[in-house]
Amino acid sequence: MPILAIDLGATKINGAIFNSNGDFLDKTTCMVKNNSGKEVGALICEVIDHLTYSLEENESIEAIGIGVPGIVNIKTGKVWAPNIPGWEDYPLQQEIEDHICQSSVKVNIASDRTCYILGEVWKGVANGCKNAVFISIGSGIGMGIMADGHILRGHNDIVGASGWMALDSPFMEEYKQYGCFESQASGNGIAMQARKKLQSSNYPDSLLNKIAIKNITAQDVFAAYAQSDILAIEIIDHAIRLWGMASANVVSLLNPEKVIWGGGIFGPAAQFIDRIYDEACRWAQPISIKQTKFEQSILSGNAGLLGAGYLALLEITR
Repeated sequence: MPILAIDLGATKINGAIFNSNGDFLDKTTCMVKNNSGKEVGALICEVIDHLTYSLEENESIEAIGIGVPGIVNIKTGKVWAPNIPGWEDYPLQQEIEDHICQSSVKVNIASDRTCYILGEVWKGVANGCKNAVFISIGSGIGMGIMADGHILRGHNDIVGASGWMALDSPFMEEYKQYGCFESQASGNGIAMQARKKLQSSNYPDSLLNKIAIKNITAQDVFAAYAQSDILAIEIIDHAIRLWGMASANVVSLLNPEKVIWGGGIFGPAAQFIDRIYDEACRWAQPISIKQTKFEQSILSGNAGLLGAGYLALLEITR
């Protein structure tokens, strides 16, 4: 019973075929590059074709699960993905169904946030949990939520847009586009804060001055932190405080068994999970936080892909 999974990101498309046990049968990656609109849709179709061609002659795909970095209109199958130009109301479901031309193959699309927690439930550290939260800290910030055994999707699949959590004041104009939390504690946010502070000329001795300001990345900030750079320490310490505050709010609201950290920044930020937990303990409901475990994802960046696979599996087993 092969199932096909697509994990769409802003920079690349990961695709895989799984069996019903969640074992990888094949996997491929395609770079998005500067493509937009229908070009990205065509790349997804190419990935699907590549994977289906690898099947044995007597095998066929039974369902396709797709995770996208944005919002999915469950009724129409249209997608809003802000990091992909031309995907303000993109008819992805219809395009995939038209491409495969097999009404027996079910196509299920969800936000990457939903796929993250599904992947952890299927094959990660949330396996066996009824209440768990996956916090993805990558170029942006998103959250997948399972409450009482149900994956939350909300009124229009916007559950978990946690980059917009209000954790600081006063309000700044950049929060309109990125959100308060994401502007300061995502990968892009960490780099953006470093650029802003360097432009103030208050850090002449920072190692980050050796890099052209426009080229500074979060990885550069973490590398400088490892060398005890004062500016990098200031930025990362602030991110740790916000990660702790955000997770404290989640614990107080949802009372999860586990808070799972993943995404490209965890990664280098995995070393801070104990500090994040300690910060969360300062803010969270005191009984609930003591019952919650903070853990790093064990899926090596495949949570979204596995979650898309589980999304497909659910289509044919429910």
